[in-house]
Amino acid sequence: MFNVVVAFMILAIFAIGTFYLRLHSLPETLAHKSQKVQYELVAVLGLISRLTRNHIFWIATLILALIDLPDFSSPLGSIARSLERIAGKADTPRAPLSRQAWRAVLSPHPVSRRWKGRPEPCSNSCFARC
Repeated sequence: MFNVVVAFMILAIFAIGTFYLRLHSLPETLAHKSQKVQYELVAVLGLISRLTRNHIFWIATLILALIDLPDFSSPLGSIARSLERIAGKADTPRAPLSRQAWRAVLSPHPVSRRWKGRPEPCSNSCFARC
């Protein structure tokens, strides 16, 4: 009977340890398919929660793993490339616009139609009289 109880206790300790480690690695497995930054943050918080046994870190890790963080790097990279192109520091030259693109850009404004057939207003300055 003693040998059965010892074997049962050893199996129970291993089962509880395996369950504990699987439970604490649950946020990491949930965040594995997400972005790299989110996965690394979840992994670090999970490690802190395992080593310090503070449950607040594990709860924060689980919440962070369940929430999809928005992608901030793509828009910021696009803004940086646009600023480089505006500043003239871009390595790739811009492709020239075709005639159809220029027509779309330079299409007449609806306000300019009201001057059709009438004399154009004076555009020398704001204070000049025509």
